[in-house]
Amino acid sequence: MLNKEDLEMRTAFDLTPYRRSTVGFDRLFDALENSFRAETQDSYPPFDIARTGEDSYRITLAVAGFRPDEIDITAQQNQLVISGQKTEKDEEGVEFVHRGIAARAFERRFQLADYVEVRDANYEHGMLTISLQRIVPESLKPRKIAIESREHVNDDTPQLTEDKAA
Repeated sequence: MLNKEDLEMRTAFDLTPYRRSTVGFDRLFDALENSFRAETQDSYPPFDIARTGEDSYRITLAVAGFRPDEIDITAQQNQLVISGQKTEKDEEGVEFVHRGIAARAFERRFQLADYVEVRDANYEHGMLTISLQRIVPESLKPRKIAIESREHVNDDTPQLTEDKAA
């Protein structure tokens, strides 16, 4: 059985030594530290993350009891925030003996990798599905570079020709 100290050692990481010896990885370390903190936070509403293709993903949240107009989805630089706030009050004259369907407000945050964009969101049968796609700009994709070669002709004048192998 794990005691409290063992549990803290497993979830508390000090990234300071790595920050001192690296340049330009601040966002990565911030995301790691935020994910360590998020593990201890509330797990409501439950969710799934699925990879649906090489560069596509799907996040599904179980938001039973919420209407689509009570849910807000905000995508900003490298972060997706999903929040819900119930607006309707209890029915007049109705006393609940047991209330098992959660109606509390929530906020879920997801760190997104560079160039991951929200494509669409659907709500059906109490499930909110958000489709994501990684769209890398053409200027950042790998590209072939043509190799030029200089071939000599009979008159010893170098001529420039492009290699057609690419």
